[in-house]
Amino acid sequence: MPHRREAGSRSPNEIDLVVGQNIRRLRQSQHLTLQEMSAALGISHQQLQKYETGTNRLSAGMMPGVAEILGIDIADLFESAVASTSDHEADRLRMECGQVLRRTSSSETLRTMSRVLKALAPR
Repeated sequence: MPHRREAGSRSPNEIDLVVGQNIRRLRQSQHLTLQEMSAALGISHQQLQKYETGTNRLSAGMMPGVAEILGIDIADLFESAVASTSDHEADRLRMECGQVLRRTSSSETLRTMSRVLKALAPR
């Protein structure tokens, strides 16, 4: 299996590389710099770059913060399917909508936004 390591090895494996590539792709698609995202995570931009390149493994404890900042589910970090350009655009727009929803604090505004999205969504 490609994701197995020798016992005791802490070296990144193929899954770690996929996670890092996904973090980089998602960060860039949201126009976040290494400095901005690393500051939000409370780590150095060098450390974030090491996660993205697969030099260092992202700990399980860091994953919720990364997912929250990127507006995704943790499981999305592990997706390795190659998507088409239109899929990437749709993903980017979904994340953008999610960010707007998370910034909205008014329940009344959220209800209105929900009604609009439901009305526009295909059935």
